[in-house]
Amino acid sequence: MKIDSHHHFWNYSPEDYGWIGEGMDVLKRDFGPDDLRPVLDEAGIDGVVSVQAQTVLAENDDLTGHAAAHDWIRGVVGWIDLTADDAAGQVARFAQQPKAVGVREVLQGLDDDAYCLREDFNRGVAALHEFGLVYDMLVFPRHLGPVLAFVDRHPAQRFVLDHLAKPAIGDTAPDPAWVKGIRALAERENVACKVSGMVTEVKTGLEPSRDRLRPFYDVVLDAFGADRLLFGSDWPVCLLRSGYLGWKETVWEWTEELSAGERAAIRGENAVRVYGLED
Repeated sequence: MKIDSHHHFWNYSPEDYGWIGEGMDVLKRDFGPDDLRPVLDEAGIDGVVSVQAQTVLAENDDLTGHAAAHDWIRGVVGWIDLTADDAAGQVARFAQQPKAVGVREVLQGLDDDAYCLREDFNRGVAALHEFGLVYDMLVFPRHLGPVLAFVDRHPAQRFVLDHLAKPAIGDTAPDPAWVKGIRALAERENVACKVSGMVTEVKTGLEPSRDRLRPFYDVVLDAFGADRLLFGSDWPVCLLRSGYLGWKETVWEWTEELSAGERAAIRGENAVRVYGLED
């Protein structure tokens, strides 16, 4: 089973997607299931996990609606205001959706780098475990210190780190501080990591070549092991720097060096296990 653990749908408007700025015209349109399905067929991907792109509850309805209409959409990672007084109730309502598998907050975009340590936020996160929901962590390298303390507050909760924590990728070796943070986080066995979002972290003017990206993949493979890495495309955001098929083939080339079981794990089986996707 080949699973893309991270992609997005949206109905584009400048007001709703202000982060899609100058030079990102390829993203300034609607992206829905009819756009993604042919791409998956070409790439030989069997199913996907849809991930929130807006911090509004209404998007959960859109994503779970798509999932209900398409068997190949295997799970949905939605958004909930986990600091809200009724966060537990919001979690319970979202969890009633058959393909609800996780929740994410856009921590990378918040002014407070230690937002994940807020007491109200942690009360909301504590509600996820009761319903078997994963928490996806969207952060930058500077957040890894607070994130480590955050994860340690929830030892029974399953976490997934998105996009390797978005390290800056250039012509130099990976930043030692990022490497240290990744290794520390990987010591927590309840944390997995998505091999996704790398091409858009390559510095402007540089090609997102396999050789340039490979050292960062090597770090997370060594830290997390093949049993806690998940392939993800970050489509359509990846289109800023790479086609879907090109990124998929990059990850497939890297994983070809592993055993058959390890390849299958990264390419889909880990996503099925971590998110509890239906067979």
